[in-house]
Amino acid sequence: PTRERVLILNKVDLVKRDTLLALAAAANEGARFSRTFMVSALTGDGLPALMDYFAGEMPEGHWLYPEDQMTDLPLRWLAAEITREKLMVRLHEELPYHSTVETEQWTETPKGVRIEQTIYVERESQRKIVLGKGGGTIKAISTAARLEISEFLQRPAHLFLFVKVRENWADDPERYREMGIEFPR
Repeated sequence: PTRERVLILNKVDLVKRDTLLALAAAANEGARFSRTFMVSALTGDGLPALMDYFAGEMPEGHWLYPEDQMTDLPLRWLAAEITREKLMVRLHEELPYHSTVETEQWTETPKGVRIEQTIYVERESQRKIVLGKGGGTIKAISTAARLEISEFLQRPAHLFLFVKVRENWADDPERYREMGIEFPR
């Protein structure tokens, strides 16, 4: 079955209305979209209508997991992804893709959850970058990750980060299996 095609123009807050209308008309001339949405992700203009449209297009079906469960991914994996994101945001120029994060321990306690994670890098020089002067970089990464993990879990998270060198970690097939990915050959 063919599906309707919609045109979504973003960043409309940066373009004059006449230009937008001409752009939408030209796009519709060649492709024949069923709907055109003009949105600004920055200001939120037009987003409610777009979201309502997509919600109306979703097929009815049974829940794939409980309604109050936000995802079917393991919390350990999500926590590692949050820490990895904070690592990338903080060190995006110095350490693009030479690091990974693994949740080594996850212990539920009456006061929240204790999480121990290891950040693996390929060289000692990268380890020093992650740690930062006087541990300042790793502390900032840990604080940002802990706050987001706590908010996501809706309970206190006590995060302990370790940085270790594991040469050629990206070439380890076991690493990919743990993530549910087939090792690229």
